[in-house]
Amino acid sequence: MTNVREKSPLTVVGIGADGWSALSGQAREAVLRADVVVGSPRQLAYLPSEVKSEPWPSPLLPALDDFLAGKGRVCVLASGDPLLSGIGTTLLRRGYDVEILPALSSVTLARAKLGWAAEETEVVTVVGRAIGRVSRALAPGRKVLVLGANAEDLLDLLKARGYERSRVTALSDLGGPDERIGPGSLTVFAVEADGPALPLTGLPDDAFEHDGQLTKRDLRASALARLAPSPGELLWDVGAGAGSVGIEWSRAHPLNRAIAIERLPERATRIARNADTLGVPELDVVIGAAPEALEGLTRPNAIFLGGGLTIPGVLDACLATGARIVAHGVTLESEQALARAYTGHGGELIRVGVEQAAPLGGFTGWTPARAVTQWSYRSRP
Repeated sequence: MTNVREKSPLTVVGIGADGWSALSGQAREAVLRADVVVGSPRQLAYLPSEVKSEPWPSPLLPALDDFLAGKGRVCVLASGDPLLSGIGTTLLRRGYDVEILPALSSVTLARAKLGWAAEETEVVTVVGRAIGRVSRALAPGRKVLVLGANAEDLLDLLKARGYERSRVTALSDLGGPDERIGPGSLTVFAVEADGPALPLTGLPDDAFEHDGQLTKRDLRASALARLAPSPGELLWDVGAGAGSVGIEWSRAHPLNRAIAIERLPERATRIARNADTLGVPELDVVIGAAPEALEGLTRPNAIFLGGGLTIPGVLDACLATGARIVAHGVTLESEQALARAYTGHGGELIRVGVEQAAPLGGFTGWTPARAVTQWSYRSRP
């Protein structure tokens, strides 16, 4: 791979379906002064014949750096806004010095066509990602623009989530002479959601597939309140069971990430299904037993320990990360481990008991669930 310091500056020009004629003078100048212009065959077809151009290699990412090396002044064409699920973002992340000259994005054009305000519209991209990401955005009356989706996959997902009554509009080749309502070469799907409400957090227990190993809603709420997710943070869900804590952490904000660590393969598979169903398919599932399975994982901002407290080295490995920690114990042995952690490190130690009203003969009585000891800890900065 080319060293970052050896990578030449690049100009990335956004171009829409209206082609060369709609480019600004600055964008045209960037194209004409380049030694070579690269892009997709469709984008390159918009250019004057005298412009030297090359299509991207396929697959792109493995060959990207070698392809761009030694080409001199390179101008890269992108669809609309290069930083909206575009090549501009890829180049910046790979360390290139990039000048961005954007055009109107497909999102802006779609909103203008529909009369949808930016602050009332959620944008979900499934370019190179799972269609399950759309599920997180679904709520009654919500306006959602979906980029990069296949029509059949999107309609199947809406039906599976109970949103088959939603109004779905396909907008194609926006801004160009072939613009139309209906699927085409460049399609944005507009979804006016109509279906059952599902909260981002505080999900009911029956929203998850599980075999009994589930952090239930009241305890989950208590744990998440102390885990305190902030946008862009990473959680380790250790001994994940059904993955409920990691899934709710991820649903709290689209930039949040979680790694679920689970030793049983059948539970790991179930976690992945739950994550996809509930709109966070990027949740990473690691099959293995802690503490060994924790080695080499990206350092977390927070850790939930739903099990494994009595296994030597697990709690120590979590403490060594410096992350915020919430741990639950239900057995005498795990409670003793938490009491020692509280004595040695401080934090907060509470015992949570939940009782639910249920029929009792001809009356109503309280049915207690098993009490849970919860230790939460935040290391000093």
